[in-house]
Amino acid sequence: MISTTDVVPGTDGEGRRRRTAVTAARLLGLLLVCALLALVTVVSVAVGAKAIPPGEVLRALLHGRASVDDSVVLDLRLPRTLLGIAVGAALGLAGVLMQALTRNPLADPGLLGVNMGASAAVVVAIALWHSTDPSFCVWFAFAGAGLASALVHLLGSRGRSGPPPVRLALAGTAVSAVLSALISVVTLLRPDVFDQFRFWGVGSLGGQPMSVVTEVLPFLGAGALLALGLSGPLNSLALGDDTARALGTGVRRTRLLGLLAVTLLCGAATAAVGPIAFVGLAVPHLARALTGPDHRWLMPYAMVCGAALLVGSDILGRVLARPGEIQAGIVTAFAGAPVFIALVRHRRIAEL
Repeated sequence: MISTTDVVPGTDGEGRRRRTAVTAARLLGLLLVCALLALVTVVSVAVGAKAIPPGEVLRALLHGRASVDDSVVLDLRLPRTLLGIAVGAALGLAGVLMQALTRNPLADPGLLGVNMGASAAVVVAIALWHSTDPSFCVWFAFAGAGLASALVHLLGSRGRSGPPPVRLALAGTAVSAVLSALISVVTLLRPDVFDQFRFWGVGSLGGQPMSVVTEVLPFLGAGALLALGLSGPLNSLALGDDTARALGTGVRRTRLLGLLAVTLLCGAATAAVGPIAFVGLAVPHLARALTGPDHRWLMPYAMVCGAALLVGSDILGRVLARPGEIQAGIVTAFAGAPVFIALVRHRRIAEL
């Protein structure tokens, strides 16, 4: 039998060299994006409302608290920087998952009602217990996100293959509308609740102690590991349900685990800093432009790009309004609106 390599000499070798070159380019790009994240991380710790010399910042990081400036660096700037990295990575990864599971290029993590579920739970907690302590509210927010996601899945599920993408999106929209109405009712009837809730509701990295980082990190880590483990099945799912089954992919299992990962990532992120807009929508498209549609590369890129974008937005909010600050959620909304318009008008994203 005459093989293809006999007819076209060097075909396999050329293909291997091309794949090696593509892999090397993707790895180099990932390293460059990681370098960008490292740069914005350093700037985030060094920049703030109070001017602190770089030498003092480094001394505080190496030797601990010995002055007021050290406390500013370790108690204020370092927690918000670490939180920005963790939450940005989670939202970028969750955005990739949502767009893959729903096959909708304009989907974001809020499509499942997770953000609204967390917000509604925080409003109820403030109304009943009159507490805005982050370590207290984070558990209510996470529980609300989980309940909202479970309700969306229950309403959207039908058939043996799991919830279809369109029905899942419709169920998420309906649940979000109901929860939004609940938030409006409570905040209108209780002005004191509105005064306490409005700062959390815009999405901010500031004012969170290191304890919040440690509380949400296990959930974010579990969600990230689960999502990264689905990169192969998501590649198959992008070809269609029937093709994915023919390739041996469990469609229902992939969707259920994907929804669980989105709930863990978005629930913990929203519980920690409030709802952050547009990161989960824009970052997957940025990462896809750099890597292509392969989820094995797309997911790590989205995590690093999401972290860099959110930390960079937080830096921009602090610099523009110094000595005050603009919350990171407001900065990402202003930056993300033009991106959203461009995505809607782009012909090549009609479907994933």
